Amino acid sequence: MKAFILAAGLGTRLRALGLEVPKVMVPIGGKPLLQHHIEMLAAQGIREFIVNLHYLPEKITGYFGDGSRFGVRMTYSFEPELLGTAGAVKKMETALRDGPFLLFYGDNLLRLRVAPLVEFHRARRAVATLALFESAEPWTGGVVETDATGRVTRFEEKPDRKTISTNLINAGIYVLEPAVLDSIPAGQFCDFGKNVFPKLLADGRPVYAMQPRAYIRDIGTPERLAAAQRDWDSGTLDEYT
Repeated sequence: MKAFILAAGLGTRLRALGLEVPKVMVPIGGKPLLQHHIEMLAAQGIREFIVNLHYLPEKITGYFGDGSRFGVRMTYSFEPELLGTAGAVKKMETALRDGPFLLFYGDNLLRLRVAPLVEFHRARRAVATLALFESAEPWTGGVVETDATGRVTRFEEKPDRKTISTNLINAGIYVLEPAVLDSIPAGQFCDFGKNVFPKLLADGRPVYAMQPRAYIRDIGTPERLAAAQRDWDSGTLDEYT
């Protein structure tokens, strides 16, 4: 199974710390964030990676090269203009047509086992399966509601907080079938949360979600990055191996 890691984030709010690097190259525990993703997934048997690039792409390609130093193979997709989470995937569809694949938003510090998510996806015969996590402020993300089987009944990005009936939101970790690519327009900006998942639901496609046992933390502000570093230093992530 291949993994596509979205790595085009600018990390604008982290520049106050003097970090002039793509967001996925921000160091935590002495390693770039993206290296944590690669090593976590490689340890679980994932060997093929696609990484999209935009801001300072040479910082990523110069560090990782072809991936052989990490025991994996890495392919890059440069975007002169950002294509969105789904548009980035559509651009590389010829490399993703041979079977289900993982998609990770690269700007979170993560620790999880992907096998339970993949097994759930296959058991439900889903076209897309989303990982969820609990949020104290669910209105700031993509709120996901499901039925008793885990089938998604509602997906809404940053809804009015008065309409929210769950605190489970999109974790930015998906298992996707190649058929999902048919719902993404080519050559234009497209977002999974705002465009693709609502379309799949409207078309009656089997989209499922589950809450895996996982550590997930956004590192997009200096405060969140500091919290992630504290968790790393304290060994909190080791509880999720």
